[in-house]
Amino acid sequence: MSTIRTIKIEEYNYPLPNGMIARFPLENRDGSKLLFQSGSTIEEKRFVELPRLLPPNALLIFNETKVVKARLLFKKDSGATIEIFCLEPVEPVNDFQLAFQQKSPVIWKCLVGNSKRWKSGKLKLEFSNNGKIITLFAEKIKKLTEGFHVAFQWENNEITFSEIINHSGLVPIPPYLNREADENDSTRYQTIYAEYEGSVAAPTAGLHFTLNILNELRNAGFETDKLTLHVGAGTFKPVVSHSIAEHEMHTEKIVVSIQTLKHLREKLCDPVIPVGTTSMRTLESLFWMAVKLGNGNDQFVVDQWDPYEIFIDTDFNAKQALTLLISYLEDNKQNEIKGETRLMIAPGYKFRIAKGLITNFHQPKSTLLLLVSALIGDSWKKSYDFALNNDFRFLSYGDSCLFLP
Repeated sequence: MSTIRTIKIEEYNYPLPNGMIARFPLENRDGSKLLFQSGSTIEEKRFVELPRLLPPNALLIFNETKVVKARLLFKKDSGATIEIFCLEPVEPVNDFQLAFQQKSPVIWKCLVGNSKRWKSGKLKLEFSNNGKIITLFAEKIKKLTEGFHVAFQWENNEITFSEIINHSGLVPIPPYLNREADENDSTRYQTIYAEYEGSVAAPTAGLHFTLNILNELRNAGFETDKLTLHVGAGTFKPVVSHSIAEHEMHTEKIVVSIQTLKHLREKLCDPVIPVGTTSMRTLESLFWMAVKLGNGNDQFVVDQWDPYEIFIDTDFNAKQALTLLISYLEDNKQNEIKGETRLMIAPGYKFRIAKGLITNFHQPKSTLLLLVSALIGDSWKKSYDFALNNDFRFLSYGDSCLFLP
């Protein structure tokens, strides 16, 4: 554990010219390059070649979270613009799926831009919904360490909060794109299989997949399954401390069905390949939830240092972990695991379920780069150098990678 905590984030830095950051998506989702690394082999491929590059019998795990238009821009009478960035629901429910179906009023945890210009009182935003003018009010009700609790209220009680933000909000594209969201982002900053609203950032590895690619994978005999991790704004939070010991991971909510747990258990002898770091963190969090469940804790919450601090029986394995979770759900007549994770995967981490990774290129000095290094070791530097020297496109709208350690 002491070795993990002393990891210097500067060792995970690399020069990224602005011109190599993909500010807009390609015309075709599956038109990107793919960096293929298997062992010591590093090659430039195309994403459409993925079905021919995956190991035999691989099970691909997708994150079916859906990005919401979480940015709301309010204009004060003075002319000042106040940006409210919705992060997670507070009242009347804190469950994402239920929260989006709520009618007025609701309370959400939010980040507020230009908050000094909003001392008190209600903000007002008018927009059109099916030809009717709807007025949305926002009021700060509590200051938090990071952000505020904001109460939202609107006049038409037949309209849900989901409809409110979908008609009045903006797509929260990453800040490093240095541009405002356009209409194209509404569809392209969303996977084609997105199902459950709740993310403020896309699981970007999945942006490359098309129906054609998915069909090719199934025709080639590969199995797929889905889970949900709602991506929070903390995914863009850089590590600013000298070592990772001082970095605080953000909390993200996950949902995994009992059917997916059973499918995973059946496929543990084959390569389980998560699509994206969010899918990987969810898979690995399941193992630690089972460990804690075995110790009498059924809260399904994983803290960032749990893998490095909790003692486990060396014989306890992924199959036993999944069986324990399945048995718990069956005994309690539940259909899914609902929990939270702050799991930090850093070099020195031992993977329990994931056997590879499909992902994009990540920001310098980020926890996502630490995760990649945990999987493939220091060879991440060779891969990133190869990409930089061969004109790969970086970050959310950039090219893809397939890492097979």
